[in-house]
Amino acid sequence: MNLIVNDTTLKGVKYLTTDRFEDLRGEYGGVYDEQLYAANGLTVKFVADQVSFSYRNVLRGLHGDTKTTKLVQCLHGTVYSVVADCNPESPDFGKWQAFILSDKNHKQLWVPPMYGLSYFAQTETVVFTYKLSHSLVPPEEQFTYRWDDPLFGIHWPGETPILSLRDKAAPLYQQGMKG
Repeated sequence: MNLIVNDTTLKGVKYLTTDRFEDLRGEYGGVYDEQLYAANGLTVKFVADQVSFSYRNVLRGLHGDTKTTKLVQCLHGTVYSVVADCNPESPDFGKWQAFILSDKNHKQLWVPPMYGLSYFAQTETVVFTYKLSHSLVPPEEQFTYRWDDPLFGIHWPGETPILSLRDKAAPLYQQGMKG
């Protein structure tokens, strides 16, 4: 397995590319190799894996917490994924960057703690995976920012996303959200 690590405009967030072997049967490739990632300076110990299945126009997030590093990718379909600096003490608070993750481009995101992660499903179905450095943190210990909060000004590819109750109810930052 080969790994290409690219910096992003967000401190500590990495945009990764893994390779695949492709022939008439399909594709074969790696998802994670601890030694290879460590050789590239990515040295978090992962303890849990999670997966989400979404339909077209589902928007998940913007969620995060204070302690979990995530390695995420889209194994089936295509997502427009956004990572945002959600640390109110950071000089880059509110800054965000968007990425396309898909089963065709084999891209991954390395997302440190205090960054919010979100994605918008652009294909009929999406399978999105998360490697976590901590067991899943309960929602009451996470932060949630509203997908359309002017603080971030995120440009989404769809205007009427399908949202969870939690994401619909998230307050705007100026209305008392404190991160």
